[in-house]
Amino acid sequence: MNLEEVLNFRRSVRNYQTDNNIDTEKVKHCLEMATLAPSSSNMQLWEFYHITDKAMIQKMAHASLGQAAVSTANQLVVFVARRDLFRSRAKQVLEFERENIKRNSPADRQASRIKGIEIYYGTMMPFLYARFFGLLGIFRKLLTLSVSLFRPMFTESTENDQRVVVHKSCALAAQTFMIAMANEGYDTCPLEGFDGRRVKKLLKLPYGAEINMIISCGIRNGDKGIRGDRFRIPFEEVYKIITPAPKGE
Repeated sequence: MNLEEVLNFRRSVRNYQTDNNIDTEKVKHCLEMATLAPSSSNMQLWEFYHITDKAMIQKMAHASLGQAAVSTANQLVVFVARRDLFRSRAKQVLEFERENIKRNSPADRQASRIKGIEIYYGTMMPFLYARFFGLLGIFRKLLTLSVSLFRPMFTESTENDQRVVVHKSCALAAQTFMIAMANEGYDTCPLEGFDGRRVKKLLKLPYGAEINMIISCGIRNGDKGIRGDRFRIPFEEVYKIITPAPKGE
């Protein structure tokens, strides 16, 4: 399938064939493809929990309000946002970028570029993601608002703003995974209707981890799998184009 065919094939499937297994290694490979998704500052604050155990799937179905999209699934993937790993991930990116610059940058610019990424990942990222009962977020907000009075500056800098950023990046990985699965001829369904506290307990996740979404996987069960035709808001209603102003205005 070409990309357009893949996107048209992908539907949110809510009932799967229970006697038709999918290849675990192919699903794992699709998760590898998901890591190619962009993430804010390349921090990659995500984890993917690939569930193939049938007993665990049923426990997850109970935590997912008994939805058939989970109880009939062949496999599950839980996308987890890990804002709490910002220090270790920033360190990993910094270590990579030091060597990356040495390999690919002109010799006369390496020192300045390395200094720049050391400031970015060694100081700025820890400062931006650090949390202290919301107080650091308030300080960052006041600081960025003050700077924005004199020049363009991002002001979405509270702790909740950073939480949104991490979840957006994780959702990009989840979407990439679903497209990769569709390319394999496999079906998926992204779910947000679940008891996050119970899911975290089942997966033994630490306090700082947050469930981004659960994606069920399998092969659609005929007409039960999808709910008729796909509805989308008319394109003209959501498409806005900014064109050059006519000359003379």
